[in-house]
Order: sequence, then C-alpha cells, then structure tokens
Amino acid sequence: MQPFVVGVRFQKIGKVYHFDASQSPDVKIGDFAVVETSRGRQLGEIVQILQDPPRPPEGSWKPIIRPATPRDLVLRQSWQQKEIEAMVNCRAKAAELKLDGVKIVAAEYSFDGSRLSFLYSTETEGKVDLKKLRSMMQRIYPRAQVEMRQIGPRDVAKILGGMGACGLETRCCSMFLTEFSPISIKMAKEQGISLTPTEITGMCGRLRCCLVYEYEQYVEARKSLPKRGKMVETPGGEGKVIDIFPLKMSVLVELNSGVRQEYPHADVQPYDELQALRQKAQAPCDKHEGGECDCGKVKPEQKAEQPAEPAPRQQKRSSRRKKRRGNN
Repeated sequence: MQPFVVGVRFQKIGKVYHFDASQSPDVKIGDFAVVETSRGRQLGEIVQILQDPPRPPEGSWKPIIRPATPRDLVLRQSWQQKEIEAMVNCRAKAAELKLDGVKIVAAEYSFDGSRLSFLYSTETEGKVDLKKLRSMMQRIYPRAQVEMRQIGPRDVAKILGGMGACGLETRCCSMFLTEFSPISIKMAKEQGISLTPTEITGMCGRLRCCLVYEYEQYVEARKSLPKRGKMVETPGGEGKVIDIFPLKMSVLVELNSGVRQEYPHADVQPYDELQALRQKAQAPCDKHEGGECDCGKVKPEQKAEQPAEPAPRQQKRSSRRKKRRGNN
C-alpha cells in the first residue's frame, strides 16, 4: 500500500519536508500537525499532498505524530512571543564575553518550549568556541535545552528581510525562495551583466540569487545566435555582429558601410555557411572527372523517346475505325 505523504513547512518561507500521514488520512492543506524532527518535536503547516511521492531518503518517511490541537497552536504562539527577549539576552551575554565577529541573529523555541536554539553568524573563518555563551544561556533558561546553531550569510538576509537591491520592498529570499541555488560568476558573464561587485552582489555579500532566474534561457538562446565578431548576411548587406540580445533573439550588426542596425535572428545568416554553399554550387560534379558534367540534363536519347508517348492513343483510334468499317 502506497503511503500517504504530505509536505510540511515549519516557517512561513521555508523548506518543505515530507512526512508519512497514513495514520492521519483526514489532514488537508492548511492544517497543522505535530511531527518528530532531528531537533525534537515541531509544529508545522501542511502545504502539499504528494500524489506520486518519491523514494524516502532514509528508508522510510517519518510519520506525523498527530494533527495539531487548538492548545498546540496557542502554546506555540506563546513561546514565539518570548523569542525576542531570549535573543536580546543572548546578545547582551555575547557582548560581555567580547565575542568579536559573532552576531546573534535570532532565537527559536520549539512549539512546546523544550528546546531553545540561538542562530548566529560569524565573519571569522573556522569554528567559534561558544561553550561559555551556551552555558550562560542554559543557566538563564534551565527548562529548555539550549543549542547554538550557525547559519550562512544568505540565511541571515532571509531572516532579517529588508529591501532588495532591485528596489523591491522585500528580498527574494524573504518573499518566495525556499532553497538557495548554487550561483557562479559564469552566470553573470553569460547574461552580459557587468562584473562590478556592486552590480552582482546582494545585501548578504554573496552573488545575487536572481542571476539564476534567466540563466537557462540565455544559454539556450545563445546556441542559435551568431557570436560576436562573426560575419553575417543581412537584408542590408554583409556585416559583423557586434552585440547580441538573447531574450529578444536579435543581433546588432555593423554593416560594411559603417551603419549599425539591429536584425532579428530570422533575417541573419552566417556568412561562412553561405559562402560554402555558393562554392559548392559552382564546383563541378564529383562523379565526373574532366569534361562537362551532365547531371540533371536531359540526354538526347531521352528526347527522342519522348514523342513516342501518344502512340497508344493512335492505336486506339485505328482500332475504332476498323470496327466502324466492318459494321458498314
């Protein structure tokens, strides 16, 4: 029997994790459920129902413990209200210990308050010893299991939010991105974007996530467009490609007359290929060495045989005449 697999999200804009809901078949999208995770029991929202679930990564899907009750929702909300206070206390203790380069970004309680996680980022390379800070916070919050969890600069930007470099009031990572795709400088080069750090770097100090949005379209378009510096044939004559516009599927050509004109891809043909076709059309046939090539020409024998085609009609007419004479 195929398990009833659902997707659960623990944050508003967060990664979706899959769980087996066979023991709670009545759950639907929008419901909340209590599940067991590597960080203890968590309360998450069901945002997806998988009709054809993939294979589980670790042998089998973890089951949903039970659907959330109104008491669970109120309990989680009460602990969430205490997260800001915990974060402020942790920042104060980090300042007392003079932990330079360590920034406490946020604090997260589990839905029942049994676990308290402090999310931090650091500018120094390698691990930072936060045992003293953790022990101090454990004494302040003895009822919860305190842990320190390091996150990357992109996760920091996702939590803090703010205006994007493009002018949007909310950054992409805080608005809809659930996972961060790998981004390279090659993506910026392929799209013809300036490699100035301020042009390709986001607020997190890393390459902008939006560089991956149109990258595949640029790659596919460039496969059919001529490269810069290539000679092409256009309705206005021969010229050299000086720029390409992949999303418009057009090129900017500098004609031999010095005029620059933009042409769509359909009106541009590679000069080298046209020259090769012209030379091939003018070259003699490969099958005949010496002498004139007669491929495609009508031979004299064929011309002599052509008038013989109407002969059957004449035979039919003569036979009809003989029949008429016999009847008379």
